[in-house]
Amino acid sequence: MVGMMLGNRYELLEKIGEGGTAVVYKSKCHLLNRYVAVKILKDEFASNEEFVEKFKREAAAAASLSDNNIVNTYDVGTQGNINYIVMEYVNGKTLKEIIEEEGIVGYKKAIDISIQIAKALDCAHKNNIIHRDIKPHNILVTNEGLVKVADFGIAKASNSVTITNTNKIMGSAHYFSPEQAKGSVVDCRTDIYSLGIVMYEMVTGKVPFDAESPVSVALMHIQEPIVPPKNLNGNIPDSLSDLIVKSMDKSPIKRYQSVKEMLKDLEKIKANNSVDVSNDMTSDYTRVMDVVKTKNNLEVFDEDEIDEDQDSDKLNDDDNSVNKSRKLKNRKLNKKKNIIIISAVIVVIIATLAIGFAYGVSNSDKSSVSTNKVTIPSIVGKKQQDAQNAVESLGLKFLVVGHEASDKPAGTVTACYPDEGKSVAANTQVRVTVSTGATGTTIPDIENDYDLATAKDMIVSAGYKVGKVDYDYSDDVPAGNIISQDPQPGSSAAKGDKINLVVSNGPKDGNKVSVPSVKGKDIDTAAGIINSANLKINKIPKIITDKSQDGIVISQNPGTSTKVKEGSTIDVVYGVYQPEQSVGYNYNSSDNNIFALALIK
Repeated sequence: MVGMMLGNRYELLEKIGEGGTAVVYKSKCHLLNRYVAVKILKDEFASNEEFVEKFKREAAAAASLSDNNIVNTYDVGTQGNINYIVMEYVNGKTLKEIIEEEGIVGYKKAIDISIQIAKALDCAHKNNIIHRDIKPHNILVTNEGLVKVADFGIAKASNSVTITNTNKIMGSAHYFSPEQAKGSVVDCRTDIYSLGIVMYEMVTGKVPFDAESPVSVALMHIQEPIVPPKNLNGNIPDSLSDLIVKSMDKSPIKRYQSVKEMLKDLEKIKANNSVDVSNDMTSDYTRVMDVVKTKNNLEVFDEDEIDEDQDSDKLNDDDNSVNKSRKLKNRKLNKKKNIIIISAVIVVIIATLAIGFAYGVSNSDKSSVSTNKVTIPSIVGKKQQDAQNAVESLGLKFLVVGHEASDKPAGTVTACYPDEGKSVAANTQVRVTVSTGATGTTIPDIENDYDLATAKDMIVSAGYKVGKVDYDYSDDVPAGNIISQDPQPGSSAAKGDKINLVVSNGPKDGNKVSVPSVKGKDIDTAAGIINSANLKINKIPKIITDKSQDGIVISQNPGTSTKVKEGSTIDVVYGVYQPEQSVGYNYNSSDNNIFALALIK
């Protein structure tokens, strides 16, 4: 395909990469005179209409991401049976190449790289996009050390209902999570697991699980315990090793629950590598222990309790009575001294134990008053509502963090963390996973976080139908997202039942912001200013002959200080330099990507 021109604009120059679903070419954009990367869907997927439709939709979602650590997506297009995505071309190396070159990446450098990856994932997760294929091959590092996460475009975007949620497992076996290996529904914690593996490979030079076949590797993710990276590389701090192990827990509820939590701990370790990032909630409460008795303790007195008659028998027969009397007297005196000393020691020990016990009890009483230590009740196997009542009645917080298909009835708690029987402080969050039944018949939770289109996909994919859709104002739920649903999430229903939705119109009065002035600024600076005002930018290039205005904003619409709703799109026209013999005509189409250029020779 080298030499082909796509969209009368992108010339394919050379093949620079290939994955399971697409091939990437270094290309030149002749309109903006810059290099770009063009990802083309492989022929075997191009004939699948559902795949292509999701390819376009999810690529468009990825294009909405704006973060310094994410490879920018510029354009999505189709030419004949060719489906392609146009992305930022990054001049550098993949993280995989760096690992292969260096063997083991220094832990400080590994932390810096991990922080940048985490920032990229945090941005994606905030926009309901899960990467699902985090691995060193998809992480680019520029010559200046800037990390760019790539490959958000294909089958990895927008909540749990995507192409990956089918009977085919997509992703790289060495880096995907246990839930991916099982073919279960995944969420943001899948990316956290994969990032943990990437970090593991950076600091040890090897992946945690390896075998001859992908199936064997997948089984190891599900079954085999991880060898802590500290065991393979003693130079890394315990805190970093603990963080990696925690992020790779086989149970999602025991991992970091958000990449933001993980990012905070990474930044703590960067500032102080001796910081404790463990998550043991039971390690700091007072314990009462029995006194340990040893054989020597019990024989202390036996060694000194010498019978007087035995003492006298041991004296030499030739000693005179005076000497015998003096020696016996000294022996008795030393014996009494030893008894007094030993008695004093015993008194001190008993007093110390008594004080310690009293102090422990006192602290325990104070702890029970101030922190209300409670024991997590037995809730695994109970119905969700019963488990919630049991947890909240003890002053604890109940949070459903995931669902899984199991042989337990739908709505039954299948796992909890911290574990049952653990003693924790009041207000501790008890995270649980709930069964969807053997066939997954639990109503999906689509409130607050998902827009109407995504919610409809989730409902249909779960085997239900979309019922009545109403609209209402909400100060808390963004416009277009789901306020509520009926039946409630987590409840059971028959396949084909309808789910009614209420969609947010946003605040009744609307949140309006003033449009900032970006005229005269370079286009990248303008984009940053507009995005920081909670607005979106539509970049419109215009051919100019004044080279000094190349990349400079010429005009904007709406104009400065105009009040618009948050999230509105601002059209920004900026100059693109062309020699004087070229005259450019441009217009903006509905997808903001088509521009016509007539060259007059």
